[in-house]
Amino acid sequence: MKLTLALQGGGAHGAFTWGVLDKLLEAGLQPEAISGTSAGTMNAVVLAEGWRLDGADGARDLLQQFWQGLALPDSFAAQKPVDWWRKLTKHLSPYDLNPFDYNPLKELLEKLIDYDALRASSPVRLHIAATQVETGALRLFRETELSVEHMLASACLPSLYKAVEIEGKHYWDGGFSGNPVLHPLITEAASSDLLCVLLQPLIRPDLPTQSAAITERMNELMFQSAFMRELELVKDYQHHLRRNPWLLGRQESRWRKLRMHLIEPDEILASMDAASRFDTRKGFLESLYQQGFLQAEKWLVESKRELGRSSSWKFETLFSR
Repeated sequence: MKLTLALQGGGAHGAFTWGVLDKLLEAGLQPEAISGTSAGTMNAVVLAEGWRLDGADGARDLLQQFWQGLALPDSFAAQKPVDWWRKLTKHLSPYDLNPFDYNPLKELLEKLIDYDALRASSPVRLHIAATQVETGALRLFRETELSVEHMLASACLPSLYKAVEIEGKHYWDGGFSGNPVLHPLITEAASSDLLCVLLQPLIRPDLPTQSAAITERMNELMFQSAFMRELELVKDYQHHLRRNPWLLGRQESRWRKLRMHLIEPDEILASMDAASRFDTRKGFLESLYQQGFLQAEKWLVESKRELGRSSSWKFETLFSR
């Protein structure tokens, strides 16, 4: 069965999405189109390239190669270097600390992906989010124009890397403007089933009162605000169409048929602090993969029967009138 996927960014936590995708592919689901931001972009493009090479099995294999290629030895002491680096970047920019703009991710992406072949014959429609620095506007790159620079732009944290220049414009992480983006999956794809795979929960019931917790929540809200606004717009437009049944155009039909699905992080991932997004040790990534695999397995048991029939996630769980 075909569906569309919206993949949220979140650094190393993207290994959770790897686990989700591996289970979905194992279960026989086929993505028609994917929107991705940051780590979501990595998963989306690697999946598309793997599928181009060898279908679902190729997608699963290449996702594994990508995340294993990122992994550091478990003996690497992750926390102290991360804390040290985060404190340092409060005072110095990547233009000072990384003047040659070295990014180990670039070499891995160039090794795994044949961009010429993918641009010519991607089996999946891709919508890759980046934020234009000069305007703050969302820019969606398509599979027909994709290069390693577009992927790096989508994942460019401005405290760590220089802005990525593409055709004279500069880009930062797509999370500032869409994390993930929904509208092209609704208006352009044939499938009416849209599954959002998130790396942070939509609702955090506990009020942060400590300084560190407040800062973390502020950062989460910054990277999730565009997505929340888009969810509310989707909810409002569907409500508008229910109140105006005579609107029968092609686009109105797409919006009416939309069926929303959601996989959120489990309690373990939801409880992790922001620093863990920079932890790429092998054991940690594999644990996130396993969490994602099990969360997708749980979702399939509870919700797969709704695919092609109805939404398994309701807006009412988040918004109230």
